[in-house]
Amino acid sequence: MPALTQTERADQTDQMLDGSRLTRMKMAVRLMSCCVVLLLALTSESAVCKKLNSISDLKKINFGQSVPKHSLMLLHWFANEVDLDNNNVIWLTFNPNNGDYGSHHYGNYEGVLDPLPRGNIRYRYYTVGNLYQDTSVRLPSYVVNSPREYAGGNRDRIIIRVQEQNTGRAALQRIDQVYITQHYDTSEDLGTSYDPDHTYQITTNLLRQIREFSLRDNQMPLLYLRNRFRSNADDLSIRNTWGNLACLGLLLFIVIEEKYSSNQHNNRPGNSNRPGNSNRPGNSNRPGNSNRPGNSNRPANNNRPANNNRPGNNNRPGNNNRPAKISSRREIHYRPENDYRSESRQSHCGCCGLVICCFLALLLVSLIIFLCVYFTMR
Repeated sequence: MPALTQTERADQTDQMLDGSRLTRMKMAVRLMSCCVVLLLALTSESAVCKKLNSISDLKKINFGQSVPKHSLMLLHWFANEVDLDNNNVIWLTFNPNNGDYGSHHYGNYEGVLDPLPRGNIRYRYYTVGNLYQDTSVRLPSYVVNSPREYAGGNRDRIIIRVQEQNTGRAALQRIDQVYITQHYDTSEDLGTSYDPDHTYQITTNLLRQIREFSLRDNQMPLLYLRNRFRSNADDLSIRNTWGNLACLGLLLFIVIEEKYSSNQHNNRPGNSNRPGNSNRPGNSNRPGNSNRPGNSNRPANNNRPANNNRPGNNNRPGNNNRPAKISSRREIHYRPENDYRSESRQSHCGCCGLVICCFLALLLVSLIIFLCVYFTMR
């Protein structure tokens, strides 16, 4: 076998090096693809919104602190404006492309919501509820000119995902997702973007419950609504205060005011731990009733078990532990400090998750750049 010349050996070495570099480049591309897939998976987690399915879920939102109270008034209007059929399909009753009710197209550029599905059916996001937008179809007066206590500074919005229909109900479009959200406060210096930590998805079940508080002619009696949602509201006082908007006032009281007033009531030392009721020696162990010498020789009374062994007087379980009233109050009242803590934890966890995702994304990008430089230089 003839010996290879120096030039041939050099060519052969270059071919081997080129093949090795090509293999390494393929490995780098595969690694980069894996990193991109992992990055997409991490960022998709941040787009998941909390879901509200009932009035009880609404009570867990810290309205008046982290979320404007006006959001609830806007949601009440929306639930009674759209059509909701027996198949839980929500039908749009206004044209958001014309700016009705302060609406316009929403591009979801911040990535607050899920990306729109792709396919033959076309979807679009719209935001609704801009109080200052010039439009011929305006929101009702109780939403635009809310009482000062329930004003939201035009920060709150409703976002809907609309599925455009090609056939059938041409005048109406189908809504398959509903959200309540809000702009960042101006004090946070985060621009006009929506706050993902306070964006909530609204289910059709919650919309149906809110529709029970309708302001139309066929509205439910306040007493029925109060009992149905286990409220202790004074329906007569709400009727005198809100007038024709009494159903809305009851909803606001149940979701917002009741838990605060009940918390103040439950925190009273006279109600929660009344020593005069729980450990009253005069009631629990009254020697004057059990061993009264003046009554011991009375035959008519000595054999009366109802008086000698009256469990209602001697042990008084109704006064010592009072389980009936306390348990009922626990079913009705909600402690706002617990709601605030839980929501603070959710907000804190959301921020921590976002920080971790950003850190991992930066780490992956740095690793990709390092590997590309490393394999290119070798």
